[in-house]
Amino acid sequence: MATVLPTSDEPLPYGRLMTRFLPEIHRGFLFVNRYVAVPLLRSGLAPLLNSPVTGSLMVLRTRGRTSGEWRDAPLGYLILDGHVYCCAGFGHRTQWLRNIEADPRVEVLLPTLAVTGTAEQVSDPDEWSRAMRALLASMGVIGRATIGDVRRASDEKLRSMAGGLPLVRVRVTGLGSGPFDPGGQGWIVPTLLSAVWLGVRVRRRLRRPRRSRRGSSAGARRGGEA
Repeated sequence: MATVLPTSDEPLPYGRLMTRFLPEIHRGFLFVNRYVAVPLLRSGLAPLLNSPVTGSLMVLRTRGRTSGEWRDAPLGYLILDGHVYCCAGFGHRTQWLRNIEADPRVEVLLPTLAVTGTAEQVSDPDEWSRAMRALLASMGVIGRATIGDVRRASDEKLRSMAGGLPLVRVRVTGLGSGPFDPGGQGWIVPTLLSAVWLGVRVRRRLRRPRRSRRGSSAGARRGGEA
């Protein structure tokens, strides 16, 4: 049976309790994204944040459809067949999804690379099933706790588990201006780690002569007493 793609009026697949508190959850996400997730990811900490619990995280940058300003959204992602895939967790009302409907040109900040691309909602049912299954499976413990384990689900079962979640494909068109370019902030983390490592090494070297001198003096005293 062919998979039917999510429609704008389809409910989100989060269960009765989570759906009830979805507005509060959305407001919480906006706060955490703006003041925690996006600053950390843009500072080059994505490799440290990605884990079996959170999955792989990126920053999707879209143009605000009203303001024209860049808007950043941290999202789970998957790279498949040379494209970057992500899904709109709050359905067709998701702000960044509405932004790309107005202007599909985006930037994607991956853990070690920034690219530009053209974003579009996946319209092919077979592509939706294949990419959505792989994407949700890559989202780690959080994804399985929210949606369920989709790795062995049939297309029909996947449709019932992830219905209402639009899938977006980003076709890469070039390099972007991300945190690891010369003008970005990717240098901060390795520089700080290098400084800490160097400080520890210097401190250890400075301590060694003192211990040697104390050991030699004590040995001399014991020799004199003998």
